[in-house]
Amino acid sequence: MSSDSLLDEALQAGGDVPALGTGTRLVHAGRDPMRYHGFVNTPVFRASTVLSPTVRDLLGRTQPYIYGRRGTPTSEALERALCELEGGAGVVLCPSGLSACTLALMACLEPGDHVLVTDAVYGPVRHACDGLLRRLGVEVSYFPPGTGAELGGWVKENTRAIYLESPGSHSMEVQDVPALVAMARQHGLRVIADCSWATPLFFKAHAAGVDLVIQAGTKYLLGHSDGMLGTVSASPRAWPALKALHGDLGLCAGPDEIFLALRGLRSMQVRLRQHEQGALAVARWLQQQEEVARVLHPALEGSPGHALWKRDFTGSSGLFTVVLKPVPFAAVEAFLDGLKCFGLGYSWGGYESLALPLDASEGRLRALCEPGCQCVRLHVGLEEPQDLIADLRAGLDRMQAVDMDSLL
Repeated sequence: MSSDSLLDEALQAGGDVPALGTGTRLVHAGRDPMRYHGFVNTPVFRASTVLSPTVRDLLGRTQPYIYGRRGTPTSEALERALCELEGGAGVVLCPSGLSACTLALMACLEPGDHVLVTDAVYGPVRHACDGLLRRLGVEVSYFPPGTGAELGGWVKENTRAIYLESPGSHSMEVQDVPALVAMARQHGLRVIADCSWATPLFFKAHAAGVDLVIQAGTKYLLGHSDGMLGTVSASPRAWPALKALHGDLGLCAGPDEIFLALRGLRSMQVRLRQHEQGALAVARWLQQQEEVARVLHPALEGSPGHALWKRDFTGSSGLFTVVLKPVPFAAVEAFLDGLKCFGLGYSWGGYESLALPLDASEGRLRALCEPGCQCVRLHVGLEEPQDLIADLRAGLDRMQAVDMDSLL
């Protein structure tokens, strides 16, 4: 038996062995080198058909793997590792973060049901709720993310689940997850939470009582902007329905993306520390600039939900929102178009820094911004903070140089 198989046994033994640190778990979880001739990384199995030695084995499904879509040693390695990190009863892999979000919702809901969704939810999930779920006969209500136990007043006879995202997309508002979980338990509701920003390293969602924990693996799990992946981890009571629906929908992730996720997993803690330190340095600098109205970053005092973040989280990542004082959009374009270290693009969580203009008049940002303000979402990558700050300073200077009078 390999040393990592022994480690898995030790992990499962709980109190019989010393607790292992997160970095140790990230390095060893899901690996079994001796199973593959001593190679430290699980090989990439690209497979559909799996042959059986006999008819009895084929029909009786006696083998550990029966069909590529149903699992391979590569997918099993990632599932085992994530199950260890998340603390759930089981994990399924999806081809994207959005597919993981919709899968988690559908695993809890049937026609005629009602679901409560945070108003700060990721835009494509809102679109899926207003389109896909409504077409399936599911009623959706959006609640302010600052709502706590009083959300119980929103529960109807047909309410079956609540969907959280903490911090929320764009507004970065932190939710009182323990209070919402306690309310959900009183009403027999499932709790779903997208925890992609914090990852299981900075927020233990299952320990807080969440039933279905979503990770957009495209972000920090892969960490290199070279693949797409989504994961859902389930509590014991939510696992059977999730596993069954995942199989019924024929969802599976590609073997290369799974391998990239396994590779990214090993360095995730180191990368997240760098993202955290860099983002805080940049965010604190931006707070001091005259062109900036406010910075929405949960780890900063004064940001929405900071006290909850300080209570419930053990760290912060690289994504936050900057609210600029009122300027024409052309000035924002001048700010962004000349950036050298920040790329202009969607997604986040990779090694590179990104910038994205946001509409301050839409969604939750309306409540957090003065009229005329402009918003920019930044993801701070692994570059040196002083280089990013210099790049942003040059951008703010370009913004200031725009002839405002001619644009107003």
